[in-house]
Amino acid sequence: MHLAALLRKRPRGRTVRILKVTQAYYPFTARGGPAVKVRSIARGLVGLGNEVTVLTADLGFGPREIAAATVFGDAEGWRTDLDGVEVIYLKTRCHYRNLTLNPGVLRFCRRRLKEFDIVHMYGLYDTLGPAVGSYCRRFGVPYFVEPLGMTRPIDRGLLLKKIWKKLAKNYLHHARKWVATSELEREDLRAEGVPSEKVLLRFNGIDLDAFKKLPPFGAFRKRVGIPDDQRLILFLGRVIPRKGADLLIEALPQIGGDKTMLVIAGPEGESGYMAFLRDKARTLGIDHRVLFPGPLYEEMQKEAYVDATVFALPSRYENFGNAAAEAIACGTPAVVSDRCGIAPLIDQRAGLVTSYDAGAVARTLKELLNNSELYHRLKAGCSQVAEEISWDRLMAGMQDSYQEAMKQSFGSGST
Repeated sequence: MHLAALLRKRPRGRTVRILKVTQAYYPFTARGGPAVKVRSIARGLVGLGNEVTVLTADLGFGPREIAAATVFGDAEGWRTDLDGVEVIYLKTRCHYRNLTLNPGVLRFCRRRLKEFDIVHMYGLYDTLGPAVGSYCRRFGVPYFVEPLGMTRPIDRGLLLKKIWKKLAKNYLHHARKWVATSELEREDLRAEGVPSEKVLLRFNGIDLDAFKKLPPFGAFRKRVGIPDDQRLILFLGRVIPRKGADLLIEALPQIGGDKTMLVIAGPEGESGYMAFLRDKARTLGIDHRVLFPGPLYEEMQKEAYVDATVFALPSRYENFGNAAAEAIACGTPAVVSDRCGIAPLIDQRAGLVTSYDAGAVARTLKELLNNSELYHRLKAGCSQVAEEISWDRLMAGMQDSYQEAMKQSFGSGST
């Protein structure tokens, strides 16, 4: 047994000291769903009585944010307490796309990693996870890896990702558990050679408290100029080819004439793709029916969900589909492709499932929009599905998984 494992103070009762390692964290919500997701998970675990620290990168704090924080580790980063969670933002020396270099991670690990009972890494293609993982193995601290849909390299940089996996083979091999957020992602992990007993299925969740008080109907429509009597199909997320916004534009001419509008909201994730979508809408003669309001965050997102008639995500691949879950939490039925991990949870309960094909997307949307009885049944089912994937419910199981991994580690003395 590792001496470090014996010396580490074991948690009393159900309390666990947890380190979360993520490339992006609140307030950097423009970097996508993980920044919001990990915050919700951290808050949920604190609510269960655990001690949680988040280690992440400073992705662009200004002087005001830095002044409000505490200097960490000889000016190697910033420390703050947020929602009862200790958050450490490491200084970023340089970055390439979403990859950052944070030398302070090594000093953090040497000084503090032994404090934690379990470490949970989020994402694959970064430097924070492998660096922390190497110290976990040295000190006998078990760690989980949650790939965040990155198991299947499909967007860009495929060669670099392949090389990274080979270089990080030791880090990935020694993960105590891999967290899959859907059956689809679990199968991807198995296909990559991860043993079944190492894969933990835990859906992505939603913070129901954040959706208890919803904005009144009409605020978003008024902002973008859509009358209340028009039907609104909403796409919300990173605007990249994989997510299928182009299929919605191709499907729109087959749906409802000028009484149906399409809103494609979110940050452009691939240079030039927004211009491609605008050109497609013009070519099809429906540019007056397609709106691009740009990124929406927090309250404005909820306003869009509430005002939408239906949410649509006909993605080519989606390990889960957080935006669809949020729409459902706002009472808006969703149409998703059968390549989205959330599909089995919502099919015929809070939405419909289609295939990755413009014609199929059009037929499914028409079925939902034109069948009043079906629409209202699915709308009524949204609350039950939202309850099933609430973070409060999911985090109790996550805590149990941490404790089981800790018992195994303490018994074997090794990860």
